[in-house]
Amino acid sequence: LMDLLPPEAEREAALVAALMESFARHGYERVEPPLLEFEEGLLAGSGAAVAEQTFRLMDPVSQRMMGLRADITPQVARIAATRLGLQPRPLRLCYEGQVLRVRGSELAPARQLTQAGIELIGGAAPEADAEVALVAAEALFRLGIAGITLDITLPRMAQTLLEAAGLGAPLAGRLIRALDRKDAAAVAALAGEAGPVAGLLPPLLAAAGPAPAALGVLEALALPEAARAIAANAREVIEAIARRAPGLRITLDPVEFRGFRYHVGVAFTIYGPGATGELARGGRYLSANDEPATGMTLYPDAVLRAAPATPRRPRCFLPPGTAPAVGEGLRAQGFATVAALSAADDPRALRCSHAWDGRAARPLTQEGSD
Repeated sequence: LMDLLPPEAEREAALVAALMESFARHGYERVEPPLLEFEEGLLAGSGAAVAEQTFRLMDPVSQRMMGLRADITPQVARIAATRLGLQPRPLRLCYEGQVLRVRGSELAPARQLTQAGIELIGGAAPEADAEVALVAAEALFRLGIAGITLDITLPRMAQTLLEAAGLGAPLAGRLIRALDRKDAAAVAALAGEAGPVAGLLPPLLAAAGPAPAALGVLEALALPEAARAIAANAREVIEAIARRAPGLRITLDPVEFRGFRYHVGVAFTIYGPGATGELARGGRYLSANDEPATGMTLYPDAVLRAAPATPRRPRCFLPPGTAPAVGEGLRAQGFATVAALSAADDPRALRCSHAWDGRAARPLTQEGSD
């Protein structure tokens, strides 16, 4: 929990506005859910997956429990099912706002953060998943972020294979923990005890990498019927994305299942170049009333680190007695104007880049000379 100071606060606000404009260009309409909701509504449906991350408090008026949202996606699902329940499908909605979480992670310790995202509700086709991934990628490209990677995971694949293998809870739990740690040796040893279906897990774990090669591994394995359906859907989504963005780098991890527990189909993570980390996360889920939905949430704090630095708005100092029309003209040219309140005001101390000399906005040098 921390303050965001100048100029970062202004940069983040401008970045969020640019993201929302990118979403609107693709027909996504803005909704604004409340920060605080009654618990039974906030944690219903997919909201149950973030219950342990939700701060709760007692409403002093109604004496009912309320929650501070930890994720905006379940709120958008509620709006779609109730307030917009009679609207034609698919719905394309976008949002931005603050969320608060009980715990951060080691890589992302912030507990309060901004989200900006899109939800496509009522579309079950692979093209819907492809659309949200591509709209998010385009929004990042428009901010000047190059070299992103779209990482696709199949959160239900590992559990589907374990269920098909008919494993008892103790062995299945050990395999899940080994997969979560990416411990290839432990996965191989445990799969050897668990039979031929669980034996598919080691090659799937090793398949993580560029999407074409990973899809080839999936096709070559004798997957159970339910797992084959997951793999076929992944191929359709990846091919739909590749057709529209052939230059986008796509990776596939078939047995990764981290992230929000409400994902039921393909899940996405967008990574920035270098060490900028996760810029966005999303995927397929069931909205209220089991309506098919898919979406993507972008994290402006991470996007801010990955985006090229933008020039700050120039600040022009207006000495005492400057005519109001001068300030209006400078603001029309893109300046921020800082009017002196007394003769003692120092333009450099007020972080001004220019000063009005009676005829024009004169740049101020770092050394303080004209």
